[in-house]
Amino acid sequence: MTNFLYCILFFFTLFHVPFFSLFSTENKKDSLPEEILFGIPAKVDQSISRQGFSLGYSYKYRQAVWVSYTLTEEKVKNDIVKRRPSFRIDPAIKFAPVRPKDYTGTGYDKGHLAPAADMAWSVLSMKNSFYMSNISPQIPGCNRGIWKRVEKTVRQWAVKEKKLCIITGPVFHNTNKLLPNTAIPIPTAFYKVVLDMTPPMKMIGFLIPNAASKKRVFAFAVPVDKVEEVTKYDFFSALDDEIENKIEKECNILQWTN
Repeated sequence: MTNFLYCILFFFTLFHVPFFSLFSTENKKDSLPEEILFGIPAKVDQSISRQGFSLGYSYKYRQAVWVSYTLTEEKVKNDIVKRRPSFRIDPAIKFAPVRPKDYTGTGYDKGHLAPAADMAWSVLSMKNSFYMSNISPQIPGCNRGIWKRVEKTVRQWAVKEKKLCIITGPVFHNTNKLLPNTAIPIPTAFYKVVLDMTPPMKMIGFLIPNAASKKRVFAFAVPVDKVEEVTKYDFFSALDDEIENKIEKECNILQWTN
C-alpha cells in the first residue's frame, strides 16, 4: 500500500521507538537496505539485514519465510567469488538456531533461498548466504533441478533488465511433515516474485512444488497476485497502489523473454 512506510514511521515516532530496531543490521548502514524500502512482505519473529539480502525469520518454521534482495547486471557479471564457504549456524537467530548437522542423513538438501550464485559479487555476501537462516529443506531433484533453473533464468533477466528486486521463500500448505529427527517443517513448495525496477516496471511470480520436475521454467509462472493468494503476504506494498495493482495481475511471459 502506498502509505505503508509512512504508517510505520508514524507509529515509531509516536512511541519514540527507533525505526531501525525492526532489523538486526550487521553492516551498520545509515539507511535501510533498498529491498526493504519496497515493503515488508509479512510480519515475522525476527528480521535481519546483511550485505546481500534481508530476511524475515519464523521461529515456528525455523527458517526464513521471506528473503528479499536486489540483483543488478553489475552484480551478476562481477562474479568474483569462486570458493563456496561452509554452512554455519546463524549467530543472530535468538531462538533454537538450526545447525548444518540437522540436515545430515535426512535425504534433503540445504536449499538456498537467496542463491549463493546471486551473491558471488562479494566475499561477505557469499558468506552470508551460507548462514542456516537462509536455508530451507529441499528435495534434491527440486534444488538441483527446476529451482536451479529458475534461479539461472532470473540472473539472465538481471543482465537484460539491469535491476531486479526479488523476494523468495517457502510455502507451507496443509502439511505437518518434518525434517527427520528435527522440528523443522518441510515446505510443500517455494515461491519467487520478481520486480523489474527499470521502466516500464513489470512483475512475475513462480510457485514451484518441492519436488523434482522436468517441466520448463515458465510452466510454473503465475501473476504475483496468485503468490499473494497462496502465501497471504503483500509483496512490494510500498509501490504506488495504481502501479502495484496493475502489474501484480500480469504474467506476460513475452515481456520477459523478448
